[in-house]
Amino acid sequence: MPIVAPARSVRLALATVIAALAATSACSTAPGDDSPSTDAKSGSTVVQVAAAESFWGSIAGQLGGEHVKVSSIIGNPDADPHDYEPTAADGRTVAGATYVITNGAGYDAWADKLIGANPVNGRTALKVADLVGVKEGGNPHQWYSPQSVHQVIDRITDDLKKLDPADAAYFDQRKAAYLGTTLAPYDKLVADIKATYAGTPIGASESIVTPLAEGLGLTLLTPESFLDATSEGTDPTAADKAVIDAQIKTKQIKVYVYNAQNDTPDIKAQVEAAKAQGIPVATVTETPTPADAPFQDWQTGELQRLAAALKQATGK
Repeated sequence: MPIVAPARSVRLALATVIAALAATSACSTAPGDDSPSTDAKSGSTVVQVAAAESFWGSIAGQLGGEHVKVSSIIGNPDADPHDYEPTAADGRTVAGATYVITNGAGYDAWADKLIGANPVNGRTALKVADLVGVKEGGNPHQWYSPQSVHQVIDRITDDLKKLDPADAAYFDQRKAAYLGTTLAPYDKLVADIKATYAGTPIGASESIVTPLAEGLGLTLLTPESFLDATSEGTDPTAADKAVIDAQIKTKQIKVYVYNAQNDTPDIKAQVEAAKAQGIPVATVTETPTPADAPFQDWQTGELQRLAAALKQATGK
């Protein structure tokens, strides 16, 4: 989807941060000194991880366990990663990291600038969009794609093993436990919803729902142009709104799903119209809610609400 150019205030903020980092880099130790650190008490390796968004940071922290220290830049549900203004502290977080995880596809372009401001030999950077094959302008909300989530889990584990080969067996054990136990309720819900409700037509407020619908096998009827406009903060067309109004009025959709953190007047009107027609409404959020919720708890709760809405709508 098209990406809106950063506002002037964002560009100025980035320039300030990058300048500060350049000064820091000039008096820092030589490139390569940002190798994984050693815990003074235990003597074990600790990989310093910087995640642009807390949902990816949550996964990295659980996979890395005691051998990682994760700092997530965006964890506040009120912050919008699209137009986030990084601080000098954010720059220091990225500068001190051996492993940096960003989302990509234009979602957090500010993070790329922070990485570029202080290049370090030996640093590993994971851009999720590149990993899962989403190009600039594509849908960046890949934490809502079950398939992409599993690709990220695999890559983070592989990267940690390369950064800290002495603890490779430990990372394999953490991954097995995460997939076999911690993430199992999430995976089961994904499989159950797909098996029971595949093909069910739904409506949505924005493109954050698209990867989820695809992963669950649901048919998303809302015009893509409307989904993108809401996600990007631009005005949807009257034609798109008319199509959605008709879909709701004639009950072409069985469930309406909306991002509760992006509740525009148009979306509020659609939610109320859906409820008036007896169409169940389910909510999702852009970032974990509450802010400290582990990835799987946050996503499992949303899947449970969606499954309940689908059951109410279809009787299955």
